[in-house]
Amino acid sequence: MYSFHPAVERWFNRTFDQPTPCQVDAWTAIQQRRDVLVSAPTGSGKTLAAFLAAIDELVKISLENGGLSDETQILYVSPLKALSYDIERHLKSPLADIQTDLEHLEYPSVDIRVGVRTGDTTQSERRAMIRRPPHILVTTPESIYLLLTSESGRRILRTVRSVIVDEIHSLAGNKRGAHLALSMARLEMLTEQSFTRVGLSATQRPLERVAAYLTGRENNDCVISDSVKIRKWDLAIKLPPQPLEAVTSAESYAHIYRDIAELIEEHRTTLIFVNTRRHAERATRHLAELIGEDNITSHHGSLSKKHRHDAEKRLRSGALKAL
Repeated sequence: MYSFHPAVERWFNRTFDQPTPCQVDAWTAIQQRRDVLVSAPTGSGKTLAAFLAAIDELVKISLENGGLSDETQILYVSPLKALSYDIERHLKSPLADIQTDLEHLEYPSVDIRVGVRTGDTTQSERRAMIRRPPHILVTTPESIYLLLTSESGRRILRTVRSVIVDEIHSLAGNKRGAHLALSMARLEMLTEQSFTRVGLSATQRPLERVAAYLTGRENNDCVISDSVKIRKWDLAIKLPPQPLEAVTSAESYAHIYRDIAELIEEHRTTLIFVNTRRHAERATRHLAELIGEDNITSHHGSLSKKHRHDAEKRLRSGALKAL
């Protein structure tokens, strides 16, 4: 069984009633320095399952050594830049609360820093990260590759002790995932010690194959924690009443937008996926006429970092009904 530092345990007990099954499995495996693949539904605490054991280890190392060296020890890999910034934001609160609990229990202060490295990270932020690496680095597969290509980036990654791969189902089995697998193999050759691998997802199958992808080995000792229940889908295909043609008519699009607007009004949050950035802007404009400009906006790679982050924030808060 896992065993947390009193300050970490105090924070968890004050914040949650009890750990979920996937958290118990992950914490036990991580503290035994074993790789673990966590398959659990949304809202089951998968991310905390990965991070709390790693944070606990940093707290213990800091107290044993009189502080933490300026070294990156936890690498969190997200396929989405938006998810990366979410994780950074969600880590700040528990880290601050655990610091308060350390003080209350009369332990020395522990300064755990979190940094984000994505395509949106400015040059000044990247230089600051090289001068003083964060203890927890939140990043994307592409940014790991770029870090591995430079001497300064390799210095940051050389001290990694744990790698957390979130939404691993979206990487396993495609070119982007193959690219990450290559980077993980390079990282394994680079690091001063073997690192623990933690994979997280709610929709991964078959688990044994995903575990092999996570570890890079077919025959592995990866712990698999599976608490996903089969979920009922409400799935339908809706077509406009007009005959289908090679090019969708304005009349058909008007009908499609009315159908989507009705679905938006029936639900709290709606995500709408289209094929191109231009179509995203066009669909947003037409739907805004039906549900109001304040209720919907577009989100794609050509938009500014500020616009995308604002859209994500408004969606989380409920200010946006559709994206």
